[in-house]
Amino acid sequence: MTLASAVAIIDDDEPVRDSLSLMLSNHGFGVCSFSTAEQFLSRLQGGELPSCIVCDIRMPGMSGLELQNELARRWPTVPLLLITGHGDVPMAVTALKAGARDFIEKPFSPDRLIASITSVIDETENKRSRHTEAARLITRVNELSERQRQVMDLAVKGLSNKEIALALKISPRTVETYRAWVMEKTGARNIADLVRIAVRVEEAFLSAASERPEEHSSKH
Repeated sequence: MTLASAVAIIDDDEPVRDSLSLMLSNHGFGVCSFSTAEQFLSRLQGGELPSCIVCDIRMPGMSGLELQNELARRWPTVPLLLITGHGDVPMAVTALKAGARDFIEKPFSPDRLIASITSVIDETENKRSRHTEAARLITRVNELSERQRQVMDLAVKGLSNKEIALALKISPRTVETYRAWVMEKTGARNIADLVRIAVRVEEAFLSAASERPEEHSSKH
């Protein structure tokens, strides 16, 4: 089984790995299992990423929390679910606050685990689709000339062709021409569609900016 799009199970207890693998396979998931976090990380070097990781929090060598830190540093888009014993709950809560998607206490209900995995995978796929769509829209907007972008920005603010012409000191007919080019290049069918595109592009830029480390943090 290739790792790409599979559920990765990481647990040093072989009966647990076998039980989880069988259960997930019976529910239609592709599964790859690993006895240590180190073994799993070595597989990631090939570039394949799983759709979800189910990992025990306490293991010999690298723990689930240490794996989470490594994933956050190198593969932050891969969702992680933690399996925990009763005494591990405080650690699991800390992990959840740090970005783990869920923690499930032992002994756990199969339905609880399946529901969590399904939810995480669906959410991740939806996010990837939104990112792909945003990247496509950004590419289209970036292909606009400076003047076309000016016309687009004013149009989505609700200005008429005459008002845009006054603002840019060009003729209304010229605005119509630029506006037609904007609609064609962006793929917008109407002004409402153009507004939606502008909002999506702005959200994508803001999201990218928020995910970048603070520039000043490395200076202190």
